[in-house]
Amino acid sequence: MEERNETAVSEFILLGFSSLGEKLKIFLFLVLLLTYLITVMGNVVIIFIVWVNHRLHSPMYFFIANLSLEIWFTSVTSPKMMLNFLSISRTISFHGCMAQSFFYFALGATELAFLVVMSFDRYVDICCPLQYTTIMKQRFCIQLVLGTWVGGFMVMSFRMLLISKLSFCGPNVINHFFCDNTPLFLLSCTDTSGVRMVDCILISTLVLSSLCLTMLSYVSILFSILRIPTATGRQKAFATCGSHLTSLAIAYGSCIVLYATPSGNSSLNLNKGVAQLNTVLYPFLNPFIYSLRNKTVKLALREMFRLSTAKLLSDL
Repeated sequence: MEERNETAVSEFILLGFSSLGEKLKIFLFLVLLLTYLITVMGNVVIIFIVWVNHRLHSPMYFFIANLSLEIWFTSVTSPKMMLNFLSISRTISFHGCMAQSFFYFALGATELAFLVVMSFDRYVDICCPLQYTTIMKQRFCIQLVLGTWVGGFMVMSFRMLLISKLSFCGPNVINHFFCDNTPLFLLSCTDTSGVRMVDCILISTLVLSSLCLTMLSYVSILFSILRIPTATGRQKAFATCGSHLTSLAIAYGSCIVLYATPSGNSSLNLNKGVAQLNTVLYPFLNPFIYSLRNKTVKLALREMFRLSTAKLLSDL
């Protein structure tokens, strides 16, 4: 930790999208603000109705409610990014930058692990329906959720420990809208080759292993769907899987592009655009893909709205 004391940089400047015109910045701020508010409200509604509605007390909705906690993932980057659209000073403290980097990757790792857990739940439900209640017991589901949260943060704690060994003595301009790994490595005044290699192996292993496990479950599900005798049943199942695969394509596609491209200004400029898919679009779509299009969730929402309306009218 002695190298830490040699760090001269006390704050970083997030360059973000500073080259854009002022009118475009205001427009993007309003779009991002609306998207962020809808994302937060949509996920909060899902968590609430899963909590209060006994019809939704099943493993699938338990996992979806935990996935909805990704509002913390988008909240790590979106508020600061929106503030920088309107602010002349786009600074972030050194410790704030390190904290943002840690929570971004820890919550991202947790989210990828949840996609694996949810795909496994769907696999058991569709491919092994008679064993579903035996396999997906409450205790096992809680263990999966706790393992996912603890595992994601523990893995990224090791990564953050390596980054904390780096020294930053200037310059301090980050060509991104948040403290991503590549721009931080470029600013370090110590040799980052070892940390880069470990970071690349760690993130690549996490992304590719979770992708393989998730796709393995969905491939098995698709084969089961093909055995459905009725065309209507197959069409309905394919529609559900299609929306899920769209969400997965955005999540994994953006991760692969972000952390499999070479370093450099051109790749950093590309990464800023692709990162929008990962930090803004994906969290925005998830409530609609996994929950709000579901008939059971729609019924629960209508019931909650009806009861709330009736209570309000009775109070009047």
